[in-house]
Amino acid sequence: MMPSNDLFAKACGELGVSPSSHVVLYDTHGVFSSPRALFMFRTFGHEKSSIVNGGLPRWADEGLPVDTEPPTKPEPTSYQPPTFHSEAIRSYEDVVANSAFDPKTSIKVELLLDARSRGRYQGTDPEPRPGLSSGHIPNSISLPFNLFLQKNVSSEGIEYTNILPPAEIRRVLEDTIGQEELEDLVNGQRSVITSCGSGMTAGVLWLGLQLLGAKRVALYDEVCGICSSHTFVVSRKN
Repeated sequence: MMPSNDLFAKACGELGVSPSSHVVLYDTHGVFSSPRALFMFRTFGHEKSSIVNGGLPRWADEGLPVDTEPPTKPEPTSYQPPTFHSEAIRSYEDVVANSAFDPKTSIKVELLLDARSRGRYQGTDPEPRPGLSSGHIPNSISLPFNLFLQKNVSSEGIEYTNILPPAEIRRVLEDTIGQEELEDLVNGQRSVITSCGSGMTAGVLWLGLQLLGAKRVALYDEVCGICSSHTFVVSRKN
């Protein structure tokens, strides 16, 4: 899903974004797609970038002004193709090779966290898109992305989410992978890969790990269901 350097620079320039701009990202679910967009900006080295925690629904619920006029066309800027931080991405081949090893056997094996629902991970729930294999990548760990989120209801009855505070994210991770493993991630002793079905909600796990200061966090940027049907021996719970 990542664009090329040239396409990213072209899109930023057309949107009036310059390399010195502070880009603020939000979505209509609260926190859902904005972490993925933030991941993209950070991977292209645009560090001055943030999300609105709670998105547009929280903004409106707190009585902040909302503009309902059609957007105006921004003044184009010059945005040169940036440096792509390739260490933030794991490829299909990377994940296939890593999946052959149990992370318990060596700290050099990357920990793969699956952000999909538990039912999809176990292969008991149907996949949302035709042709995707059910189950999960071998030696991956189930960590549904919504465990990093808090549900809210606005005064107008609109549901939205915000990301949990770092202390609560830490508790979720300790319950999932254990305190010792978590410390290895935070200290950079082990690297971690976040994954989902399309590379979108994996961004929520990526953001949560960033908030904890994890040193070596990458995102698997391919569709794991399709890839698994080609090479992976997909694990299922019968």
